[in-house]
Amino acid sequence: MKKQITGYALLAGVCILFVLYALAKNYIVDPGAEGFLIHKTELTRELNLPVWLNVMYIHVAFACIAMLAGLLNFSNRFFEKSRKLHRINGYVYIVSVLLVVVTSGYMAPHATGGKVSSMGFNLLNLIWPAITITALVHIKKKRILQHRNWMIRSYAFCFTNMAIHLITTLFHQGFGFTYSGSYTIGVYGAIALLLVIPEIIIRYLRRK
Repeated sequence: MKKQITGYALLAGVCILFVLYALAKNYIVDPGAEGFLIHKTELTRELNLPVWLNVMYIHVAFACIAMLAGLLNFSNRFFEKSRKLHRINGYVYIVSVLLVVVTSGYMAPHATGGKVSSMGFNLLNLIWPAITITALVHIKKKRILQHRNWMIRSYAFCFTNMAIHLITTLFHQGFGFTYSGSYTIGVYGAIALLLVIPEIIIRYLRRK
């Protein structure tokens, strides 16, 4: 039990720190996203900056909501206290995921790294909602264990941005790749990691 509490506390700490970082960076420190846009050197479509920024603000806001809503619903204490609130919060999570995917779909053609990166984001925008809806279908059929497992798979994709930037930094600063090339590797590397890591977690929980 102690390990479970420690694991959840660690997850909560990472999520809260990342949400605070994302909100501060995108709304206070660099609201014009100049540090990010400077790397977009291979765009095939003209970027309507005011519209793009507004979509990005919505994207970031609902990504943070999805991360926090998912975190809350993985709390056993929250579930035991009120299953109704757990269910409502679950729908908040689903709506947030769908809005993140829709806004990501708008921004995908302008992705750093060009068409190859755009294709990666389009793939991600198919995988994440499909997994999330699968989790919803299972709970509607009262399959609690399957629902939990698919929610673990879904929630992993809340860390997409974090994974992309960690991999990008590794290849760009660590191995000397170009930023755009590193970012493309980051996109596909993140998808692979976020498909594999949940399976490891699910197997660990199953053995336990």
